[in-house]
Amino acid sequence: MNYLLTTLTKKQEVDSMIRDTIDKVLVLCFGRASDSIFLQLDEILYKSVREVSKFATVALVDIDSDDVQVYVKYFDITLIPSTVFFFNAHHMKMDCGSADHTKWVGTFLRKQDFVDVVEAIYRGAMKGKLIVTCPLPPDRIPKFQLLYKDV
Repeated sequence: MNYLLTTLTKKQEVDSMIRDTIDKVLVLCFGRASDSIFLQLDEILYKSVREVSKFATVALVDIDSDDVQVYVKYFDITLIPSTVFFFNAHHMKMDCGSADHTKWVGTFLRKQDFVDVVEAIYRGAMKGKLIVTCPLPPDRIPKFQLLYKDV
């Protein structure tokens, strides 16, 4: 993973990050170091960390770690990278125009897109919302064809 961002490999580490991140958005990015798109996201996150540090904490979750599979299954992380957001231990959702509001799938096209998304989640959370509308125009939101097996 990345030596510059916190990388979580154990369920306990993820649990305590969720529990202990107070009055800030917790950004958990699930992926693997060998994935080129994840490395692209990783770079955008690293460049953004200082800018969002007043209202967000960013951590990576190693999807290949056996100990975090409970979260991989719970959030149905089948496509990587996938980014999940929390605020005061509440799972924050975002309507990006797709059927899945639980996570951001894919990378962000640029640093400002990530900052805008985290800021929108923070502002919504401060107003007591658990779901916010994505602030990005549709052409800057990654599109994925969901494939269902045996349908």
